[in-house]
Amino acid sequence: MKKLFLLGIIMMLSQVNAQDIYDRDKILKDMVLANGYFMKKWPDVGKTIITNKERPSNIWTRGVYYEGLMALHEIYPKESYYKYVEDWAIFHQWGFRDGNTTRNADNYCAAQTYIDLYNLDPSSEKLKNTRANMNMLLATPQNNDWDWIDAIQMGMPVFAKMGVLTGDDRYFEKMYEMYMFTRNKEGENGLFNPEDGLWWRDADFDPPYKEPNGEDSYWSRGNGWVIAALARVLAIIPHDAPHRDQYVSDLETMAKALVPIQRKDGFWNVSLHDPKHFGGKETTGTVLFIYGMAYGVNQGILDRETFIPVIKKAWNAVIEDSLHESGFLGWVQSTGKEPKDGQPLSYDKIPDFEDYGLGCFLLAGTELYRLEVE
Repeated sequence: MKKLFLLGIIMMLSQVNAQDIYDRDKILKDMVLANGYFMKKWPDVGKTIITNKERPSNIWTRGVYYEGLMALHEIYPKESYYKYVEDWAIFHQWGFRDGNTTRNADNYCAAQTYIDLYNLDPSSEKLKNTRANMNMLLATPQNNDWDWIDAIQMGMPVFAKMGVLTGDDRYFEKMYEMYMFTRNKEGENGLFNPEDGLWWRDADFDPPYKEPNGEDSYWSRGNGWVIAALARVLAIIPHDAPHRDQYVSDLETMAKALVPIQRKDGFWNVSLHDPKHFGGKETTGTVLFIYGMAYGVNQGILDRETFIPVIKKAWNAVIEDSLHESGFLGWVQSTGKEPKDGQPLSYDKIPDFEDYGLGCFLLAGTELYRLEVE
């Protein structure tokens, strides 16, 4: 009887521990809440975005949001979500800011969602501009377009999706060449520092540039874009795709570098190696790290025992300290490229754009939703 009692206690504790890692229904509920806030605030998908100037609603910030919404739609399909995405694409005639000959990944980021919509309901009109733009990039020799690390996330998944869609390995090769140029050649020696496992945002932050404490400058959201891009690409390309091992290795290296610098409260600072340089919690970098790590655990790339506690701590922090009852997300750093931009942050402060932070949150939540608890 005593043994049975003890066994019951152990089973109960294990169930509590499993539930403590995360509650799948709660994750979905929180994503629906946050997304509902945004859709209610922005019912007109074509409405221009006005901050310091007026911009069309197919720029990268909105593109990242729709990446997240399509990820949510994949695990929780709703007609209202699909219509919201499709109406946006139709409004912009499936095109890009600056036309279909742009080399700026911020502009063709929207193609990630256009391709997703095409895959659900194929029609040649949907990808006319995307094919034209991507074919131009394939046909020209430049590999140095991604000269800031944010561009890796905006552009890399487009090449991956086109490679899968067309069966043309040239997309995979061009993606690799552009990625490796940014990694190893941009600036003087590339933007990736293998010693620290992290990335400088662009050549302006290469050494000898230092943070106030003398450390190298590693911007949280910039590194978040890279680990998210690696996860997204790995989720898209076939297991036998060329150069897959490179992306797996880089994701693993980055994830391991992020573990020891996580804040005690679960967030990551905007400056990863200088916690006093505008120190404080920040949501976008944090949720992008959650996304990359959760994907790594789900695919067996990252060790569960090491990373699930890190992921759990970070997600709980975001839900408790960032997500409002209304669905608004606080502690989101505005657009920029370094710690000082958009400061100071707070729980209630509205960033210059509310869309990309939500997109990052939805990517993280949907990958966490897929996590199997043993």
